[in-house]
Amino acid sequence: MNIITIILVLIVFINGIFAIRFLIDLINHKQELKEEPGHNLLLVIIIPIIFFFSSFGISDFAISTIFYRMKKLISDKKLPGTLNTQCVIPVAVMALAFISVIKVDITTLVICIIAQIIGAYIGPRFVVKLSSKTIRKFISVALIIAPLFIIASKFSWIPSGGTAIGLSGIKLVIAAVCLFVFGALNNIGIGSYPLTMVTIYALGMNPAIAFPIMMGACTFSVPIGSMEFIKYGQYSRKITLFASTVGVLGVLVGVYLVKELNVDMLQWIVAGILFYSGFSMFISEFKTATEEYQPKMI
Repeated sequence: MNIITIILVLIVFINGIFAIRFLIDLINHKQELKEEPGHNLLLVIIIPIIFFFSSFGISDFAISTIFYRMKKLISDKKLPGTLNTQCVIPVAVMALAFISVIKVDITTLVICIIAQIIGAYIGPRFVVKLSSKTIRKFISVALIIAPLFIIASKFSWIPSGGTAIGLSGIKLVIAAVCLFVFGALNNIGIGSYPLTMVTIYALGMNPAIAFPIMMGACTFSVPIGSMEFIKYGQYSRKITLFASTVGVLGVLVGVYLVKELNVDMLQWIVAGILFYSGFSMFISEFKTATEEYQPKMI
């Protein structure tokens, strides 16, 4: 059994543990599940679309944030947990596909995975203590950052990558530190996909290597953090249930059936939507803060 096979088996094992924990939580909270907001048909339609885009590296965290807040499906307090728990199974499917077909240096892959696991494990312990107001600020910044990376790549403002399939020395250390931070950021609703892509490009690696690394790192780190959110009950059970089932269909279409799809124009549209939503949310929070601190007339 080679290393790649071992990694694939571990992906199934780790995500299987998450699935069991999730199912137990669903059984123990059946009534709460029924009472959660969200029309079933709407979720069946939108969630596969979210994860279809995700299979191309377009952040499901950012798109989900816009939709869930617009439809008021969950509170801001539960948003980070939901963004993490909903993507566990879909990302596992992505990781199994990309790691199987894209050649990457094993040492680089393993170190990046371990670094992000550690970051993801530590993160939830702090996130659940944050106020809804603080979480909204983090999310608004995330919605602005994500499209900036897309735009920067379009205008070649960031490195476009090289041909390397692995890293060594100081570059590997830099990658490990970055993936550790990205694992922690996942837990406050800041998706690691665009950040990982930029890191891979900047370190001179083949851009295609970003996919097995970012999917591989997430499929190990996100279940770890997500089980903490399940433990604290800080997530939407209904959304996670739909994402773990119909969301996988969107992934399968994205990975296997439309590999040649030109998503250039789509990325521009998504960048515009994300930036507008993030900026609007940021301004809204700023206005709220200003009103709260405005002196009252006596």
